[in-house]
Amino acid sequence: MIDSFTVLDTETTGLEPNDGHRVIEVALIRYDMTGRKLEQFVGRFDPQRAIDPKAQAVHKISYAELAGKPLFATAVLEMSEVMNNADLIIAHNLPFDAKFMAAEYTGAGAVLPNRPSLDTMHARWATFNGKSPNLGELCFALGVPYDPDSAHGAEYDVSVTAACFLEGVRRGFYQIPTLK
Repeated sequence: MIDSFTVLDTETTGLEPNDGHRVIEVALIRYDMTGRKLEQFVGRFDPQRAIDPKAQAVHKISYAELAGKPLFATAVLEMSEVMNNADLIIAHNLPFDAKFMAAEYTGAGAVLPNRPSLDTMHARWATFNGKSPNLGELCFALGVPYDPDSAHGAEYDVSVTAACFLEGVRRGFYQIPTLK
């Protein structure tokens, strides 16, 4: 049984770290199994590069808002603590967030914490046609309020992902990994 979980979400300059895209916003919030917040890291970073216009259209974060912010590497220890204190890391579309976090950690000369994880996107039961749901569709399927105007802000996405996870566990849709 797990006592706490950390939900991760990132916003980025584009879609692929191998093309030099960077993390510009991270939210890591650790919750207990009742949904109470235990600790968090929420921050924005100067990516030292332009933001792809398609990415900016999604998250609405401009480079002007990030210029002069700390670099990602300055927050690695604090982020690692939030991840290491949890029994489980959760994200919606975990492979996307994980590849960016791994690239940023490598660039900072650090190792991304290795924790058991769960991807809430693995919820084909949530859509009528069996496709993997976007976060709004998952919220709809689980009765979690969702505000499209707030979506794609890392902290907001973490909060609704946590609510979906807890409701999915309550309904028996998500199996919590057994920890040794």
